[in-house]
Amino acid sequence: MSTHPASDARCFWVPPDDELYRAYHDREWGRPVTDDVRLFEKVSLEAFQSGLSWRTILGKRDNFRRAFDGFEPARVAAYGDAEVQRLLGDAGIVRHRGKIEAVINNAARALELIDEAGSLAAFFWSFEPEPASRPAVLTEPVLRTMTTSDEAKALSKALRRRGWKFVGPTTAYAFMQAMGLVNDHQEGCPVRAEVEAERAALKRP
Repeated sequence: MSTHPASDARCFWVPPDDELYRAYHDREWGRPVTDDVRLFEKVSLEAFQSGLSWRTILGKRDNFRRAFDGFEPARVAAYGDAEVQRLLGDAGIVRHRGKIEAVINNAARALELIDEAGSLAAFFWSFEPEPASRPAVLTEPVLRTMTTSDEAKALSKALRRRGWKFVGPTTAYAFMQAMGLVNDHQEGCPVRAEVEAERAALKRP
């Protein structure tokens, strides 16, 4: 795996002087994920990102993992008032009651969805776009216009219908980008080919 492409070859949104962000782009973003815990973690962190930058959340990710018991849905779903108060007092995370309560709610909804679909992965990957619906060439100008998609809108609608919170169409598309349901590394980014190979080899759930 190439983990250190030249700074000017990476996707346009990666700051050249931010090692944490570069590592996230090179090693994680866009690589296909089928692990339910990782999928739930990302949905949860996307909720916390609302109104903030992903860089802010990424810098606190280890704190979030510690505070939320590794984002194991069954553990988080069991949280009550005491856990909400504990989280509101944790300076290492984003202390926003609405977002904290949304993640706890979503954990319970995740358990229901696992019962319904067999796994979170099976449900989320059912919204993977058909290749023909994707742009032929992903340049920076094209990517700047792609803040959501029909599939992301459908995913958002399906989740909200099941009682999930903080899962709007833009959030849903950012989730799809990060978890590899689409490959939005731009043309010329060295990681793009690696991600495409991983997606080609992936056994869909």
